Amino acid sequence: AQQLAESGGGSVQSGGSLTLSCKRSGFHYSDYCMAWFRQAPGKEREGVAAINEGGSTNYTDSVKGRFTIRQDNANNIVVLEMTDLRPEDTAMYYCAAAVGLWGRWYGMHFSADDFNYWGQGTQVTVSS
Repeated sequence: AQQLAESGGGSVQSGGSLTLSCKRSGFHYSDYCMAWFRQAPGKEREGVAAINEGGSTNYTDSVKGRFTIRQDNANNIVVLEMTDLRPEDTAMYYCAAAVGLWGRWYGMHFSADDFNYWGQGTQVTVSS
């Protein structure tokens, strides 16, 4: 069965850095999009960063220049490197996968309903 497992969340002060990892297992798709979403209490889920099998990336405007998504296909890991963290980045962060040609396209545009697989989430807390 396909599974996604996040790790690396924690608490940091404003301006700090964290790296989140998402380990894929049982994942055998040639066309896909991997993404990180986040959801803060009382707010809607938001797409943060996405990457497809070809290495193309997309970021929401609020994290451009601060967050980097990359993948290590040999080890089935997708990483979100977060720098210059701000209190507004505080949220539960989820790793998600959208598969197939349509899933890849919609996934790169953060269409949450098109993601087939989700991890359990990891908490990121940024204090001022």
